[in-house]
Amino acid sequence: MAVVTIVGAGVIGLSWARLFDEAGWEVRVTDPRPDLRELVRRELPGRPVTATADLAAAASGADFVQEAGPERIEVKEEMFAALAAHTRDDVVLASSSSSLLPSVIARGNPAAGRIVIGHPFNPPELMPLVEVVPGPRTAAGTVERALEVYRGLGKLPIRLDKEIPGFVGNRLQKVFNDQAVYLVQQGVIGVRELDDLVRASLGLRWAVTGPFESGSLGGGPAGMRHLVEHVGSQMTFETGTPDPARLGEVLDAVEEAYGTGEAAYERLADRRDERTRSVLGPLGWQGPAPRDGKTRG
Repeated sequence: MAVVTIVGAGVIGLSWARLFDEAGWEVRVTDPRPDLRELVRRELPGRPVTATADLAAAASGADFVQEAGPERIEVKEEMFAALAAHTRDDVVLASSSSSLLPSVIARGNPAAGRIVIGHPFNPPELMPLVEVVPGPRTAAGTVERALEVYRGLGKLPIRLDKEIPGFVGNRLQKVFNDQAVYLVQQGVIGVRELDDLVRASLGLRWAVTGPFESGSLGGGPAGMRHLVEHVGSQMTFETGTPDPARLGEVLDAVEEAYGTGEAAYERLADRRDERTRSVLGPLGWQGPAPRDGKTRG
């Protein structure tokens, strides 16, 4: 049985652990937090997952490493130095980082050729995408192995041709979210109403086609060129930018709409996961069924 070491027992790390476990891997989770074993028992009930605070011990003998630790470069440099020292020369060291460049994470690391970004969308066990981002020193074999592993998990791994801060998914998300915040700040629309608008239009459309294919369809038989030359030619308005000084107002509105705390999180996450599972099959995506009937612990 292949062995995966998951570094970090946060939301992303635990979701990776469930996914690898469902795919038949032996799973080790490592994190320095003192309640690690209790957390793993609670969040991964009935699963044969090994939990240890000893990173070196968890990495020794692993066939693949998926790091999901804090998004701080000094922490990742320290973790990847230890991973380089305690794994075989053929083991991929993948980071779940949402924005840190692989070239920066691998800086000064003797295993730079084995370091690659494997960035999931949350939660990894459900969302099909994994962005695979090589750095300038990442070996071609590392990329191919990462793609192979993620495909084996039922994911859609997409390899970026070169690194860029934020990668692709989060760059698109940032632009979209900035405009959403701006519209709420301007009093154009409320938080819940904007979410409903997106779910009933762009979210649904892009889940089926994606923006370029949608543009091709929007232009009819003449394609996207026709759309750009006609409807697109009138899209000359300025979109504006959000005011950072007023971000707190939007955050207050989001908290009022959806709540905070453990109970609110569980309610929202359960609803999200139920809805996501219901559309994965019809859209043609593979999605593992949880052994215990629950998405999280």
